[in-house]
Amino acid sequence: MTWYLVRRIGQSIAVVIGVMILTFILVHFEPGSTARAVLGQKASPARIALFDNTYGLNRSLPVQFWLYCDNVLHGNFGISYVYGQPVSTLIAQRLPRDAVLLGLSTLLALLIGVPMGLYQAIHHGTLRDDVVAGTWFTLYSAPDFMEALLLIAIFCVHFQWLQAAFPGGITSVGGLFADPSAMVLPVVVLSINSVAGFSQYMRSSAIEELAQDYIRTARAKGLRERLILTRHLLRNALLPIVTILGLSLPNIVAGAVIAEAIFNFPGMGLLFWSSALQHDFPVLLGATLIIGVATVVGNLLADITYGVLDPRIRHAIA
Repeated sequence: MTWYLVRRIGQSIAVVIGVMILTFILVHFEPGSTARAVLGQKASPARIALFDNTYGLNRSLPVQFWLYCDNVLHGNFGISYVYGQPVSTLIAQRLPRDAVLLGLSTLLALLIGVPMGLYQAIHHGTLRDDVVAGTWFTLYSAPDFMEALLLIAIFCVHFQWLQAAFPGGITSVGGLFADPSAMVLPVVVLSINSVAGFSQYMRSSAIEELAQDYIRTARAKGLRERLILTRHLLRNALLPIVTILGLSLPNIVAGAVIAEAIFNFPGMGLLFWSSALQHDFPVLLGATLIIGVATVVGNLLADITYGVLDPRIRHAIA
């Protein structure tokens, strides 16, 4: 188990370094002058030269990357071109709000997806199974922005039950709940894709477990079906969901960028979106690095948890 952890941590570090290199290259190969994009097309050559010198943009790309890595190792993600603040400060202000949004959407997806997948497994091969699967796959295939706009049109414009966007000036987690109705649609939009994934993985896992000998033995002993499903089946069938939680983080975060931009949610997704439009490269690099690290850590924790929950995995990797 120890060697497995060391190997997985080494792989995780390599992935993070790869993400840093790829993101740095893509950002700095964007067409056009960064200084002119930030300062405006009418900026004088002197101002552009001063901007490039201040942020080290007049140095070679390998030197810039080396300096960036050195700064990151010292906890310095650079200074935002647009906001004039440390990138670490901008991200730290928004991460708690993102944690609330992602946590609520994931919880809602699990509360719907796990029972739905179990329901499909119990009715495997019937019309009920096909209808549920077809419904969720239809929602899963629809773009996030389309679902968001459709929900806004129904619940905000037509019925006027919910707020379509967050007000400006929110600076704390508590401010998100000043009007709880504004939280509903972002959480729902982010949870839709996850529900489809969780329910189908739960369905496949539960169908496999229902065919195992211990389920047949429990039924032969005369145990009630509800007890068999909750006490015996559910724990083993939930094991793949643990892994999927880590793997689903990139999709949830990617959806959060769109959802936050549409609903004006004051999180890192909205910061990333606005920074991309304004060529604020330090913020883009810092946000991408944080998301990459969170994804890698999520996958690592999922693997470790899987090994803890399933003794067969521990013995296989020992």
